[in-house]
Amino acid sequence: MSDDSVIMYTDGSSRGNPGPGGYGVVMMHGRLRKELSRGYRLTTNNRMELMAVIAGLETMKRTDLPITVYSDSQYVVKAVTQGWLKKWLATNFAGGKKNKDLWKRFAALAANYRLNFVWVKGHATNPHNNRCDELATEAADGTHLIRDDGYEDDPDRN
Repeated sequence: MSDDSVIMYTDGSSRGNPGPGGYGVVMMHGRLRKELSRGYRLTTNNRMELMAVIAGLETMKRTDLPITVYSDSQYVVKAVTQGWLKKWLATNFAGGKKNKDLWKRFAALAANYRLNFVWVKGHATNPHNNRCDELATEAADGTHLIRDDGYEDDPDRN
């Protein structure tokens, strides 16, 4: 890992889909390391996978550093790397694409950074991904769960 880049591992979890959920993030820059997590009372796994990336980006103090995001979510990685998100934004999420609120939030943040997304196999031998999974599941199982307004207020969620 270079001192001039940020490495971000992310993971999301939900206990039921929908159900209580959480995200976990491990961020590294040089010798610095930060862990983030938060739990929600009612959400989905895909929302938590994406929320993990958003939470990591929202903690960044500098926009001049390249960021490599490692995620075990095909949904998140392919949406960015295969251009799905660009199409969803161009069509205002036509066809009922889910998580519009979070994708718009992500897109606004992402415009400020040089991001590279890498898919990693979940629940495998990667210690950083495994730590994110621990953080996400602990958050989902926690007692101080907050409301996922974007999910709970969405009339089309079911």
